[in-house]
Amino acid sequence: MWGIRVTELSEKKRFYEEGLRFQCQGCGMCCRLPRGYVEVSVAEASRLADFLSLSYERFLEEYCQVQAGQIRLRENEDKSCVFLQENRCAVYPARPVQCETFPFWPENLKSHYRWKMLKLFCPGIDRGRLYRREEIIKIESQMKFLDEERTGEEAKK
Repeated sequence: MWGIRVTELSEKKRFYEEGLRFQCQGCGMCCRLPRGYVEVSVAEASRLADFLSLSYERFLEEYCQVQAGQIRLRENEDKSCVFLQENRCAVYPARPVQCETFPFWPENLKSHYRWKMLKLFCPGIDRGRLYRREEIIKIESQMKFLDEERTGEEAKK
């Protein structure tokens, strides 16, 4: 009627229409995020426990803080992730989705300004390979799904 297709309305224009460049530089800065923490789901904690050949209970005791139904990885004294060793992730093959999807988190993709602010401490921003819009949306949706899953887990407890 108005000459606008429904799909056009649902397709939100994003600042990264032409894609974004990112290449991990191996600096470990993402494991030292200010005011940050790594929240893990029960499934992720179980996978990490298996990777470290620990029981689930022992893993939680040694490497996590459990508060209000949330499981968070402990931090070192310098506020870095407990698994950051010599600027490398000691559990990289089993790392949580939160770590795997960095820097393509919903809060970092809200605006061009936020992406540029992230560049102040992450030297991999605007370097390396080009992630297409579709790839970015897919990665971002993993974090959104995980957030919903965690909320559901928390509600069950």
